[in-house]
Amino acid sequence: MTRPVRPNFETPGVDITDDDPFVARTGSRYFNRELSWLAFNRRVMEEARNRAHPLLERLRFLSISGSNLDEFFMVRVAGLKGQQLQEVELRSVDGLTPSQQLSAIVADASNLADAQQSVWDDIRGDLTSAGIEVLEPDTIGGESGEWLERHFREQIFPILTPQALDPAHPFPFIPNKGSSVIFDLVRKSDGQAIRELVLLASTLPRFIRLPTEPARYVTVDAMLKRFAPLLFPGYDIKAAASFRVLRDSDIELEEEAEDLVLYFRTAIKRRRRGRVIRLEMETGISPELEAVLKEELGGSDALLTETGGFLGIGDLAALVEEDRPDLKFPPFSPRFPERIREYGGDCFAAIKAKDIVVHHPYESFDVVLAFLKQAAGDPDVVAIKQTLYRAGKQSAVVNALIAAAEAGKSVTAVVELKARFDEEQNLLWASALERAGVQVVYGFIDWKTHAKVSMVVRREGNEFRTYCHFGTGNYHPVTAKIYTDLSFFTADPRLGRDAAKIFNYITGYVEPVGLEQLSISPRDLRNSLIELIDREISNARSGKPGAIWAKMNSLVDPAVIEKLYEASGAGVEIDLIIRGICCLRPGVVGMSDHIRVKSVVGRFLEHSRIWAFGNGKALPNDGARLYISSADWMPRNLDRRVEYMLPILNPTVHDQILDQVMVANLLDTEQSWELQPDGQYERDEPGTRPFNLHRYFMTNPSLSGRGAALSAREAVPKLSLRRRRTPAGDGGAA
Repeated sequence: MTRPVRPNFETPGVDITDDDPFVARTGSRYFNRELSWLAFNRRVMEEARNRAHPLLERLRFLSISGSNLDEFFMVRVAGLKGQQLQEVELRSVDGLTPSQQLSAIVADASNLADAQQSVWDDIRGDLTSAGIEVLEPDTIGGESGEWLERHFREQIFPILTPQALDPAHPFPFIPNKGSSVIFDLVRKSDGQAIRELVLLASTLPRFIRLPTEPARYVTVDAMLKRFAPLLFPGYDIKAAASFRVLRDSDIELEEEAEDLVLYFRTAIKRRRRGRVIRLEMETGISPELEAVLKEELGGSDALLTETGGFLGIGDLAALVEEDRPDLKFPPFSPRFPERIREYGGDCFAAIKAKDIVVHHPYESFDVVLAFLKQAAGDPDVVAIKQTLYRAGKQSAVVNALIAAAEAGKSVTAVVELKARFDEEQNLLWASALERAGVQVVYGFIDWKTHAKVSMVVRREGNEFRTYCHFGTGNYHPVTAKIYTDLSFFTADPRLGRDAAKIFNYITGYVEPVGLEQLSISPRDLRNSLIELIDREISNARSGKPGAIWAKMNSLVDPAVIEKLYEASGAGVEIDLIIRGICCLRPGVVGMSDHIRVKSVVGRFLEHSRIWAFGNGKALPNDGARLYISSADWMPRNLDRRVEYMLPILNPTVHDQILDQVMVANLLDTEQSWELQPDGQYERDEPGTRPFNLHRYFMTNPSLSGRGAALSAREAVPKLSLRRRRTPAGDGGAA
């Protein structure tokens, strides 16, 4: 039985078919960006209901959906709220004003939050059956109760600082994502009422594990309520309630900023004190305490509020760390490209012999680190240039660049300060790199440098050869274990020259002239993409097959969407694998009846950007035009970021990406959702021949990088795709 995920695109009170000419022109052609994102996060949450996953992995999906929703409010909703307060009437592509979007978001997000609570109730019961309990402190007695009180006195009490709320003690500042408990007390000696607030320090763990087996946990806020008499001796506790706030966490860049580093250091501090966007209060809060919190934290703006059972769904990730391998996915060890091993681990020799594509996380990110470490230690390497968007806290990439600089090589690092929520870490890395002698550049003020490119210049005989790495993901060793991405290594001189021009563009604003292989945004990537779609339109209109396959995270850009609608009208068959936001409305007769959209949500986060164009034949075919990219089809990627689009010309790499990666994504029936014309996502039925693309790549070798190791015994199973032609997605893949 399929379980539809129903984004609330037709929210009561938001009329997208009224008499306004803008709405009438656009509303029926596009889904709302924010509501489409909420629909994606609901699909993430639905994996917590998927009993095909181990129990703690289901809990992980639930916690991810909670963290995602927090960030959505801190950034997207905060932006809309700012527009509303400034009376900005800029409409979204589907024709809604900021106020209309906020109205729709409130309703849809509230439904999603209620669903998260329901899923948590179900999982909590399953955890109890599996020997992992989350208890109320009042239910714990005997030796365990004594241990709990002792732990509170010794480990928690010293950290807590109660604050009275009265004219002499104004309401304190609550930091972003800060949790607190508010109390109404009565002094026993004279009956005097007093109100107190206790902020739970971020250093306190959300869950306390009792030192017993099976595993038993209590939340720190529940412990505080149980042992409040120890904190407030001589008082009767009349009421107590937990609450949590989310603040505006976006950073607006001012064009007149004279010192970008100083600006971001200041902006990060301001973000911690941003406007309250979301106030979460526990179920059962007294009307008096609720009124106080809304007055103190909501203000006259009446910002979004919610009452929930468990506050901070994202905090449930702590329970996933319980040592229960039987309740988690079996461990997976990624493969290292055999062809590099055949060259004795010499990355340069292997890449010089033939282009290589590495499919993460099935193939190890260690190959990227090995490439950079070899460059750092190779006396013939004279220069390294590297973009850093997100590198993580323990970055072997940064360490390799530091080692190279200390070895006397010319090292340039483009550090993107505008990588949201990584600004502070990137500032720290920039300082460390500069101390080591790396030339650190921060790129453009208005644009983010989102392209993932590494370039190594090596002296070979009497000439220099350039080796390049192009990635669809970040140089982040942690996310590389859970995000599906592609790493492309090449020594093609044309790509080396193009990469050098891109770095000169970022570091010196030198406009790239005569790019041989790459297209880049914001310069010409959208135009190149439109031209490729136009070629397919021309093929279809001349009687040849027209075909487009595209995989990405989000599809929002109106110009690209309209061009895809035009291609559908010409008869081009279009299959889109869009993990997250999709504003295109598929399967509408006369507009998009040749377009199908699916979303894959599973063990790994589908993150790679791959685009294929049939070039006069049905897909897949050997002559198809195939590209990888760092960009999604969104206005921000095409207009306000430095991105690349790279053609795949090597036949083996071409086959792996098109015939393996793309076909497997289209074949998947176990982790896939089909987007319907009305905006609903319906989970695919596995059918009699279920196919899980993540399992397939975990258990089968890749084509590229195998070299002589690709024996008949280890041959890659051939994938085949039965074409789907029905506009509403009634057909299937096999």
